[in-house]
Amino acid sequence: MRCKQFIFVSLAGVVLAASLAGCGGVAPASSAAASSVAASSVVVSSAAAEAALPDGVYTADFETDSSMFHTSEACNGKGTLTVENGVMTFHVSLASKKIVNLYPGLAADAEANKTAWLIPTVDTVTYADGTTEEVYGYDIPVEALDTDFQLALLGTKGKWYDHTVSVRNAEPKTEQAAETPADGAYTAAVVLEGGSGRATVESPASLTVAEGKMTATIVWSSPNYDYMIVDGEKYLPTNTEGNSTFEIPVAALGTPLAVTADTVAMSKPHEIEYTLTFTLE
Repeated sequence: MRCKQFIFVSLAGVVLAASLAGCGGVAPASSAAASSVAASSVVVSSAAAEAALPDGVYTADFETDSSMFHTSEACNGKGTLTVENGVMTFHVSLASKKIVNLYPGLAADAEANKTAWLIPTVDTVTYADGTTEEVYGYDIPVEALDTDFQLALLGTKGKWYDHTVSVRNAEPKTEQAAETPADGAYTAAVVLEGGSGRATVESPASLTVAEGKMTATIVWSSPNYDYMIVDGEKYLPTNTEGNSTFEIPVAALGTPLAVTADTVAMSKPHEIEYTLTFTLE
């Protein structure tokens, strides 16, 4: 699955001040109110500073109050959150082109604030079976994470609808995540190193990405491998005839993956250390 996502975020602080009535040895109302405003500003600014994310790119969940308003199936409910100069913007690829505009606020206010309408982008998403589709995407300003806010939508029939949405569970996009291709089926060149040099694996290999996790199909040049170990987990062959075939997880492209393969070709079973490096073709 492939979701094009670009994000820029906006944090706005709102300070509420209460007037205090002066009496007996208490400071005048104007002074007390000014002090209250100042104190409130400090508290709000401090809270905002703690809540704000460092500048960078994140993945985050997009939650709505309607099953008719959601991300493309290819995106698994997620979008891309970009923080730039402390301003947050969330890019989401929707399920179709049936939502023609968004407005950050209530539907009743949308027509009077056309300059604030969010204009769609055309995003191409890729599904697990490799098929692609063009859908509308939106860059949505976000003032606070993990907090509900109003977002009205305009459908193809020209009517605005109110919805409550939120952007939650923001996580930094790691270097590994940046290298992981969109969900789908791929072929990858494989470089095998280690062992005696006699064994080989088929290259290119099939590589599948599902929910952001990569799995490779490894076919050895021998039928004598009875298991592989990757990150402490044991994987058994997926076939009973022909050369030993395994499906193993791949942590990152372009980075050697340490594996152990056990062969029964010798007088007794013997574990051999290898590395496998995958590169998309």
